[in-house]
Amino acid sequence: QVQLVESGGGLVQAGGSLRLSCAASGRTYSIYAMGWFRQAPGKEREFVAAVNWSGGSTYVADSVKGRFTISRDSNKNTVYLQINSLKPEDTAVYYCAAGVVSRRTAVPTTGAGYDYWGQGTQVTVSS
Repeated sequence: QVQLVESGGGLVQAGGSLRLSCAASGRTYSIYAMGWFRQAPGKEREFVAAVNWSGGSTYVADSVKGRFTISRDSNKNTVYLQINSLKPEDTAVYYCAAGVVSRRTAVPTTGAGYDYWGQGTQVTVSS
């Protein structure tokens, strides 16, 4: 099994930046992809970004492309989400996810592509 712990969320003014971290533990050797999702109050969970663990290829949702960057540190078993130019609509709980089952998509963009989830970290952007 894999355990994921997110950190780095908080209350930030619009236009500011945050770097979210997700540390993986347990059977980290089985991870092939990690991603970030977010869920705003009263809304459905949406895909944000994903990275393939071995090759490092990434995919970022069009809605946040240009402001959000995903990266990984293999030595630390950690994935990051750099968020720049924060907007009030970015307010949400951000979840880290890990995929351990081999799938055809190198960087899954749906929840079905992942097997483990973190507890989430709250990002609140004030206007």
